[in-house]
Amino acid sequence: MRSEPLSLTARGEGVRGARRRTSPALAAMALVSVLALTATGCGSGGDADANAQASASAASEGDGKITIPDDIRDRLKEHGIDVDKWKNGAWKNWDRDDWLREAQDYINPIIEGLWDADRMRKAEDPDQGVQDSDLSGDQGVTDPEPTPVDAKAVSPTYHDSVPQAGKVFFDSPEGTMVCSATVVADPAHPGKSNMVWTAGHCVHAGKSGGWYRNIAFVPSYNDQALSAGKLESATRQEVAPYGVWWADWAQTSDQWIAQGGPTGGDGAPYDFAVIHVTPEEGSTGKSLEETVGSALPVDFAAPAVPRVESITASGYPAAAPFDGETLYQCADRPGRLSINVSDPTMYRIGCTMTGGSSGGGWVAAGADGKPALVSNTSIGPVSAGWLAGPRLGDVAKGVYDSVSEKFAGQ
Repeated sequence: MRSEPLSLTARGEGVRGARRRTSPALAAMALVSVLALTATGCGSGGDADANAQASASAASEGDGKITIPDDIRDRLKEHGIDVDKWKNGAWKNWDRDDWLREAQDYINPIIEGLWDADRMRKAEDPDQGVQDSDLSGDQGVTDPEPTPVDAKAVSPTYHDSVPQAGKVFFDSPEGTMVCSATVVADPAHPGKSNMVWTAGHCVHAGKSGGWYRNIAFVPSYNDQALSAGKLESATRQEVAPYGVWWADWAQTSDQWIAQGGPTGGDGAPYDFAVIHVTPEEGSTGKSLEETVGSALPVDFAAPAVPRVESITASGYPAAAPFDGETLYQCADRPGRLSINVSDPTMYRIGCTMTGGSSGGGWVAAGADGKPALVSNTSIGPVSAGWLAGPRLGDVAKGVYDSVSEKFAGQ
């Protein structure tokens, strides 16, 4: 993220996000039709034309051809989306009338092969600017700006020390974008979660737009920490050792959808999202959590800011002087940041990570003393030096529980 001295921006890479809404209700997003579209060509960091077949059930008929169930085809038509046109590039149309905005409108057909190594490498970062629990004592308080903490590169392989971390890729009107994200536990499926936590501005443009497209998660991206030069010739397996997982459902807060903006911190106290994912190449019998070997619990009752000893933020910063290809971390004792006296106070730590780190998980000792996700990177100044993330309270828990419950019986 970036921002002017007094204009905060989200720390997402190649994406602009927004968050916040006056309604305390949770912002549920929508059902994603799981359609598999096989792309014939993906430009480096550019738009790919998808020449494909689709299926919402991941099931094939006897002749091996994949079909689209009528109910899914009808659902897409309700939004004016013709499957054949979509797979041939209609997803690139960002006209106002075609940019789905409401919570229930989220649709994210899988386009196989779209996120190849080159396209992932060239994704940019999104700029972003500034929930609800017991914040008495913290409300409206802003502590002195923290001393910058130099971000430290995580030693490869990343999976050994931070198996839950990864990158979220998506398409926006500005082009291919990227954020950071974290695999989190699913109470409905202990040990078998397919849920990922990121920032709201990494899935939805906020008050100025709608849902982003082609949202996918890559756990342990560039696990071996290959240099930018080597990545130019790297295979998809090298950059995505645990596969590409497409969002078949996404949800963010109503506050973010209504108030989120690219700068100034609008919606930042509610800038969080949960996505449910499915493997691009069809079910392997293993969940995301089983594939990467871990998932973090989410603590919606973390202590008040002054009582938190330390928070560790992880992410893939992409704005200069970083290149977005390496996983970094910052650890600091948080202070408080109040964007608006009527909104929950945010956590703020010293950290030099830049745009691209948006959505990355903030980990601290949970109520039981064990590591838990307590926030995510949302905003920071253009000049870097610090990051801020929302405190996770009732609204965040509502989003999380809604996604978990949606897939509880599956």
